[in-house]
Amino acid sequence: MATNRVPTTLISPTLLRAYRETDYIVSGASGFTLRVGVASPALSALFERHGVRCAAFITAFNPLSRVTPEPENRRRQRELQDWLDRSAYTCMQGVGRHPSNSWPGEPSFLVLGIDRADARALGGKFRQNAIVWCGGDAMPQLLLL
Repeated sequence: MATNRVPTTLISPTLLRAYRETDYIVSGASGFTLRVGVASPALSALFERHGVRCAAFITAFNPLSRVTPEPENRRRQRELQDWLDRSAYTCMQGVGRHPSNSWPGEPSFLVLGIDRADARALGGKFRQNAIVWCGGDAMPQLLLL
């Protein structure tokens, strides 16, 4: 018999709200900002230009949302960069920044063409609580890991 249970998480409601409020800024000449739950025409156009139907916005900074020393964060981000460089994915640099600036912006990557399962696995590999994933509708969604 199926039940309608709501999944539980150890992530605080305050932190979840912060993830949802964060601006996920994609750098570059035609940069744009992703917001959870808001469809992005710029992302849709990017999908069209690159022939993909999905993407993930991910960082290796501050695993499990715990403040981590800058040298460790940079080392982890280099590992993510190296992994992406070896992959077949097209990536764009970006930064996740909360509008209040109460938490330092986190260097990130928009990874084009990465499916939901692989994006989850990559976020898990770099010990993130959550990532932002976008399907063919170009609507960013928060995926809790």
